[in-house]
Amino acid sequence: MREQAVILINAYTQSEAELYQPRRICEALRRRGIDARIERNLYFTERYRGDADFIVYLDKDRYCARQLEARGVRLFNRAAAIEACDDKMLTYLALEGAVPMPETIAGPLCYTPEAPLQGLEAVERLGYPLVVKECFGSQGKGVFLAKDREELVALAGRVKCRPHLFQKFIAESYGRDVRVLVLGGRVIGAMQRSAHGDFRSNAALGGSGARFVPDEACTKLCLTAAERLGLDYCGVDLLFGRDGFLLCEVNSNAFFAAFERATETDVADLYAAYMIRTIYGGFYDRDQNA
Repeated sequence: MREQAVILINAYTQSEAELYQPRRICEALRRRGIDARIERNLYFTERYRGDADFIVYLDKDRYCARQLEARGVRLFNRAAAIEACDDKMLTYLALEGAVPMPETIAGPLCYTPEAPLQGLEAVERLGYPLVVKECFGSQGKGVFLAKDREELVALAGRVKCRPHLFQKFIAESYGRDVRVLVLGGRVIGAMQRSAHGDFRSNAALGGSGARFVPDEACTKLCLTAAERLGLDYCGVDLLFGRDGFLLCEVNSNAFFAAFERATETDVADLYAAYMIRTIYGGFYDRDQNA
């Protein structure tokens, strides 16, 4: 019987940009002799019959992830790591004191939409402009910049009924950041992302990427974050601070299409090799270049 793996994606994923990652990982696993298949997370736990040695979990459904782990399935990444990265405030709390980050304040959650805003004075001490973020979201979605109190009131009202946070704006990093990929406890590459007329530098928003060489401090910061969060694979987003890098976010399922183009790194193959070694041991290597 051949070894088997499932690449599990969100039930409603449609865009080619989002399908690039699972397809590349599936191809890389198959090249290395693993019988891999892509499946959508559409009542997957009801259909799953335990036929996979491991699952590449590219969804953010925490309930499904927990159910699969309860059945003894090894996920890449594990459920707790995905949860901690998916919620930006949980990421901050998990890493507070361990790595440098912009000052962050959790927004009070409102359950009554018509209730008036209160206590914004506490947030204003971060100074203007300041960042308003929804705790759940990716590709720069749900991230806003309030330039004054009027904009802060409008944005705070917009997100008050969803988990959100307020963060000190790092002016030195306007429109640029660094995305570092960590795999299996080592940095496999980095790229600097630059925006064109936006304070957010995400490739999904039109930003461009170029190879970046991380120094020792940058590498240590990223490895510390990945280790603290229990991640096999992740993308660590760093801001250029006045006195060094500041961690902005950690993405447990970081897209790597732009990264591969910018750095000429075969992320999918490195990830496949890592998962195979983790599951089957170092002796299992059908590609002499792994």
